Amino acid sequence: MGFMEIILSDDVPNLGNSGQIVRVRAGYGRNYLIPRGYAVLANKKNRAQLDHQQKVITARRSKLIKTAEDLKAKLEEITLTIQKKVGENDKLFGSVTPKEIGDALDRQGLKVDRKNIHLDEPLKTLGVHTIKVKLDSEVHAALKVWVVSE
Repeated sequence: MGFMEIILSDDVPNLGNSGQIVRVRAGYGRNYLIPRGYAVLANKKNRAQLDHQQKVITARRSKLIKTAEDLKAKLEEITLTIQKKVGENDKLFGSVTPKEIGDALDRQGLKVDRKNIHLDEPLKTLGVHTIKVKLDSEVHAALKVWVVSE
């Protein structure tokens, strides 16, 4: 009953995440994890390859975060104005949707996926609203939206 060290290629429940080096029973690693492509043997060559891949991933990740931080700065500088039809008591017909906010941002030259625009509740009143925009898993921006009547 020996043990072996492996490098996980995929996330394995109750064992670890991709890229981790874990110690498992030799039979489990040799007969299940390695043949199914969930892991590779943690030898010198594979460890060096893992180190290189992690450096590449870290560099790519830092570049993405830098881009998201730049977009966050631009989003927090502007105030978006959206015109909507208004009924009695300054009540909007319908509400302002993430799609409308995304289209307004596109017109200003800022590309933000509408799925990343989070409204706590629908914008159904006139005035200034602050909404959250998720640019990255770690980077969130606060965007000011000014809803005015047509």
